[in-house]
Amino acid sequence: MDYKIIHKAKEISVRTIRQAGEISKEKFDNFVDLRSKDEFGDVVTEVDHLAEEIIIKQIRTTFPTHQIHSEEAGIIGTENDWLWLIDPLDGTNNFAIGLPVFTTSITLMYRREPVLGVVYEPLTDRLFVSVLGEGTYCNKRQIQIKSNFNIFKGNIGWIQGHKVQNDSRAVKLRQFIDVNFKRMMRLWAPTLQWCMLAKGDIDGIILYNSEGDDLYSGILMVKEAGGIVIDFDGNPFTGMKEEPYIIACHPDHKQELLRIVKEGLG
Repeated sequence: MDYKIIHKAKEISVRTIRQAGEISKEKFDNFVDLRSKDEFGDVVTEVDHLAEEIIIKQIRTTFPTHQIHSEEAGIIGTENDWLWLIDPLDGTNNFAIGLPVFTTSITLMYRREPVLGVVYEPLTDRLFVSVLGEGTYCNKRQIQIKSNFNIFKGNIGWIQGHKVQNDSRAVKLRQFIDVNFKRMMRLWAPTLQWCMLAKGDIDGIILYNSEGDDLYSGILMVKEAGGIVIDFDGNPFTGMKEEPYIIACHPDHKQELLRIVKEGLG
């Protein structure tokens, strides 16, 4: 693995993601094109496409041999060791209703493992950057996940895939989490929840079958901030999975959250 490539990718991503973020900031509460995306009620706006175009153009110019998978454009290029994952507007549904909770996410994968994650929240001007082995930073300040003396008085993020909908097991687990913690959070902007966990603002994440371009930047953020990311059986989560089921938290809370998930699923 060539860290020269990763550091060059970091430089390009930081510059480009700010440009993309400026578009979403300017267009927030002022966009004109809104379309239905799928049968689950998701939408896409002109901002998704404008931001995506900026990011893809820069990546293809700098790394023409790398493969790209982007939320709207799909797969670009041929499969190889380097894969970029782009979510130009994570939280489009929030954006569409005037809720200021959204980000842009760029991830670089090497052999199916995240090595660079960059997430930008334009309305707060918070830039999260993580490089494998080099920690996680928010606006150039290193951040660390936090341990809560009583996890059950904490805030747990819930993330579920679009196709999960009201799957009975998901509903059962979601309700169990809701009544066992201070608050269960559903932001509909997953990358922001991952960054909040890495920063110590929330205490854990439980993810139910949600794979996509917004997942792996967050996983790297949490791991590099000192957190653990495991599956529902307690094994370390590695690689890319078509149907991931994940717990992420401070290592101190591994057993507590594993128990909650097992009890919640009954």
